[in-house]
Amino acid sequence: MSAPPDLPPVVQRAFDVSRRSGYVSFCRNETGRLLAALAATRTGTLAEFGTGTGVGTAWLRSGIREGSRILTAELEPRLAEAAASIFHDDDRVEVAAADWSTLRDRGPFSLLFLDAREPKNSGADTIVDLVEPGGVVVLDDFTPCSSWPPVYEGRVDVLREQWLTDERFTTVEVMVAADASVLVAAKR
Repeated sequence: MSAPPDLPPVVQRAFDVSRRSGYVSFCRNETGRLLAALAATRTGTLAEFGTGTGVGTAWLRSGIREGSRILTAELEPRLAEAAASIFHDDDRVEVAAADWSTLRDRGPFSLLFLDAREPKNSGADTIVDLVEPGGVVVLDDFTPCSSWPPVYEGRVDVLREQWLTDERFTTVEVMVAADASVLVAAKR
């Protein structure tokens, strides 16, 4: 698999590394473009939990503002090493081969990007202290749902429902493709 030619160079490098690593689970381009746009609105430290081979990180990097930086954590050492190779000469991106929880003391973050199902408990209670006031949380890997309460695989999607109703955040579900949505939550 190769990336479309209209991608930012750092994202193209990430796709190349991902392909060479045999890794096929990564941030969709639609989500990536949203991440780049959101990163352009943030200052300070942005973070990602669950780096994979760095495609999401590359999208964040493509939009990051001058003076901001990115900290990303990947539990699998082989994947963290692959991601680190993309940013080896970029002092604005730090890739840690670590569990996301080891980065708690490095926050709060101005933007936090994570998979909706990882960490195991990616609910607002786990995340709230990791994001600065006015900061943004982006959770991806949702399937769009037009019903209330939201349903996924025949059950109420408790995680999505929690984020959409938590009074500490203003949250919206954004369809990035016909079959994919993300939650964007701003901390009040």
